[in-house]
Amino acid sequence: MYIVSACLTGENVKYSGGNNYSSDVCRFLEGREYVTVCPEVMGGLPVPREPSERLGDRVVNILGEDVTGQFLEGAKAAEQYVLRRYASEDIEGAILKENSPSCGYGTIHDGTFTGPLTERDGVFGERMRALGIKVYNENNIIELIGEKI
Repeated sequence: MYIVSACLTGENVKYSGGNNYSSDVCRFLEGREYVTVCPEVMGGLPVPREPSERLGDRVVNILGEDVTGQFLEGAKAAEQYVLRRYASEDIEGAILKENSPSCGYGTIHDGTFTGPLTERDGVFGERMRALGIKVYNENNIIELIGEKI
């Protein structure tokens, strides 16, 4: 079973009101069990919403408002949502949206809202890795899983 960022499957939960549909991710998921989550929405943030980035220990939106609480609550809610339905040993991995302040894995935007990336995970991605769950993003899933899709 895989945990997947809802935006990657075409759900309109992105901060702008759209999605980040990935045909590669959706092809990979064909015939596999998965559950979609959007930690930002699960934390009470609306769609659409102001873009946010991690800045130190906080998450702030482009207006300078601290939304750390919503991101932490959303990560916790998404984790609990999955773990109430599946045993952790049944989770093969999480396919999360790259560079996202909640779902990012490996790199995220640096908190300046000017585009540069920094080596760090998003709040939910960090939580998944702390649980020992393998984390992938839409661009490295083929390489890391080693399958042609």
